Amino acid sequence: QVQLVESGGGLVQAGGSLRLSCAASGRTFSSYTMGWVRQAPGKEREFVAAISWSGSNTYYADSVKGRFTISRDNAKNTVYLQMNSLKPEDTAVYYCAARLAYSDSIPRIPSAYDYWGQGTQVTVSS
Repeated sequence: QVQLVESGGGLVQAGGSLRLSCAASGRTFSSYTMGWVRQAPGKEREFVAAISWSGSNTYYADSVKGRFTISRDNAKNTVYLQMNSLKPEDTAVYYCAARLAYSDSIPRIPSAYDYWGQGTQVTVSS
């Protein structure tokens, strides 16, 4: 089992940047595929980005491709989401998610992930 704690959210102007971090407990972090999912008020969850256990595979939603970068540091049990060129429509609660990796593939639906953090608010002002 793994516990996830996000940090790094906040208020930023459009065009600005934020870096989210997700710290995981446990000694088997490198066995997990990690993802970021966001949910804006009144909207469904959106799968934003994910990274395979090895870090060799990544996935980005079209809405963030070219602006967001996911990375992981298995030595620090942490996954990051670097968000650049932020837009007001990026405003949401961002959740870190994890699932045991059975291969280097990346599931792209939130329901495929078993462990979730409490979320961190990102607000982008226009």
